[in-house]
Amino acid sequence: MSLIVARDVRKSYTTEAVEVKALRGVSFDVEAGSFIAFVGPSGSGKTTLLNLIGCLDKPSGGRLEVAGIDVAQLSRRQAAAFRGDHIGFVFQSFNLIPVLTAFENVEYPLVMVQNRPASERRTRVLGLLEAVGISDQKDKVPEQLSGGQKQRVAIARALVTQPALVLADEPTANLDYATATMIIALMKRMQTELNTTFLFSTHDTRIIGAVETIYTLEDGQLLGSERGKGS
Repeated sequence: MSLIVARDVRKSYTTEAVEVKALRGVSFDVEAGSFIAFVGPSGSGKTTLLNLIGCLDKPSGGRLEVAGIDVAQLSRRQAAAFRGDHIGFVFQSFNLIPVLTAFENVEYPLVMVQNRPASERRTRVLGLLEAVGISDQKDKVPEQLSGGQKQRVAIARALVTQPALVLADEPTANLDYATATMIIALMKRMQTELNTTFLFSTHDTRIIGAVETIYTLEDGQLLGSERGKGS
């Protein structure tokens, strides 16, 4: 079953009376439980595409369905609710809240987005912190954590709402080789154990070497796809 269906998706921006075509008619399908990377040079449209799939922006044309929903038709409030129920995000800059502990950062979506009971929140958060190997750091704030530990917290936060899809924008860009390799293996294990779809925007050859399918973007167009070594 296709989790994402994109047909002739286009996105244009107008800046100072100049139209910038960020995506020029992109079409593809992503099956549930996939581990996929979008690759290409800076400005190719990778991040724009992730923003559209993540309901952070709307396409200018074409059709984009995520989990059977035409996301272009969602209001801002509906898009926020849809993200909270279906999508997790992992960023290269971690995006943790500085004043919250690791536990509280992971718990945050369950409080602010899904309003889950305290007992359920605690069970989910502790379970995921254990799964990503960082339960012993649960009471530390981000500045007390290493880059790899921060990204583990970010992955746990992305998964705590039990999303069907995790969007990861250059998630290893700020990590050293050993830590990045460990984080990729962790995400691959989470995909297998939870049947979560991971969709990456990346230049990292280590991620590219781990995914099942590689889509290449250039100048807003999809040049093609190939099977990855992780398939």
